[in-house]
Amino acid sequence: MTALTLQLPPNLQFTDEEFEQIIAVNKDLRLELTATGELVIMPPTGGETGNRNFDLLGQLWFWNSQNNLGKAFDSSTGFKLPNGAIRSPDASWIRMAKWDALTPQQRKKFLPLCPDFAVELVSESDDVEHTQAKMQEYLANGLQLGWLINPQDKQVEIYRPHQEVKILQSPTSLSGEDVLPGFILNLQLIFA
Repeated sequence: MTALTLQLPPNLQFTDEEFEQIIAVNKDLRLELTATGELVIMPPTGGETGNRNFDLLGQLWFWNSQNNLGKAFDSSTGFKLPNGAIRSPDASWIRMAKWDALTPQQRKKFLPLCPDFAVELVSESDDVEHTQAKMQEYLANGLQLGWLINPQDKQVEIYRPHQEVKILQSPTSLSGEDVLPGFILNLQLIFA
C-alpha cells in the first residue's frame, strides 16, 4: 500500500488551524499537506519499519542528549515549510538557535521552518520516487543534510545543498558531518 493523495479543489485552502482540526478528528491517520494543497494520507508502517524508525530515533536522541546542540523530532512532528507544505520527516533535527527563535506559541504548532536535518526511511508501503521528491522539497526549503534510507536495497541517498545526491550501497554507518557534529548513525540494525 502506498500513500494516498487526495486531490482537493484549487479554491479549497486550509489554514494551519483547519488542518490541525482535520488531524485531530483523524487521529489514526498520518497526514501531510503538499505545497499545492494536496492532502497526503500516509499508511501506518509495519513492525519491521517501526522498529527501524525506533532504532534511528534512539541513536539521534542519544547523540542529541549528549551534545545539546538542537532539538530532535519524530515522525509525528509537522513542519510548515517556506513553500507552504506541511511535512513530517521520519526523523529530524534543528539547531538550537532556530528553536530559540520560535515563540512559545509557535513551538506548540506545526514548526514554521524547514529542519536542518531530516531522514526518510523507506518502508514497504512507500513509493521511492515520491520520497525522493520530498527530499528535494526539503532541500529547496533550507535542509542542510538529508538521508533517504532504503533498507530493502541497503542503499542510502545523501542530500546536501548545491550538490548532487550521493548514493551509498550497503554503508555500515553515516556521518552527521558538520550539521550534526560527532553523530554517527550505525546502520547495522536498520539494514538487518
